[in-house]
Amino acid sequence: MMIHEITEKAGKYKSRKRIGRGHGSGSGKTSGRGHKGAHSRSGFSRRPAFEGGQMQYFRRIPKRGFTNADFKTVYHIVNLASIADRFKKGATVDASALVEAGLIRNFNNPVKILGQGDIAIALNITADKFSASAVKKIEAAGGSATVIEKKKWKRAWPAKTKTKPDAKEEKPETIVEDKTETQPTESSEEE
Repeated sequence: MMIHEITEKAGKYKSRKRIGRGHGSGSGKTSGRGHKGAHSRSGFSRRPAFEGGQMQYFRRIPKRGFTNADFKTVYHIVNLASIADRFKKGATVDASALVEAGLIRNFNNPVKILGQGDIAIALNITADKFSASAVKKIEAAGGSATVIEKKKWKRAWPAKTKTKPDAKEEKPETIVEDKTETQPTESSEEE
């Protein structure tokens, strides 16, 4: 037996810290809570990241840019090797069959089939996404890879109404009359 094997087992189980059992124990009287204040009272809880009124760390650091991490699609990943082990020739493999076989947990995420491993039997596989190598191997074995087509939501805009007349329509020509007035000359006024 080696020393690292002894310490591995010795540190495996740690006894609970017993508080409030006299000052000789090291955590008696105030039981590690200190004197007075909200933290010493029973039922006290502070929100995460609270720093006693000091500006919190996440508010001190600058925030710049944008990330699409919240919007990424997370797939259930299934390899061909695991499908070949659990299904018989000619079987139909879809999300419900994969859940029954224990290859995926639930229907919450879409399924992606990857081409790791070999497949020798013909299977009809239906999934949300396939890798190029997976499609090649499935079809080479005589099976079929069907991608589930999802309808993308599209806003239904109302039909546009014509507000301006067409340029092709001829506009009626307007006649502009000459409205210049003739003023009498000085010679005519004198007479």
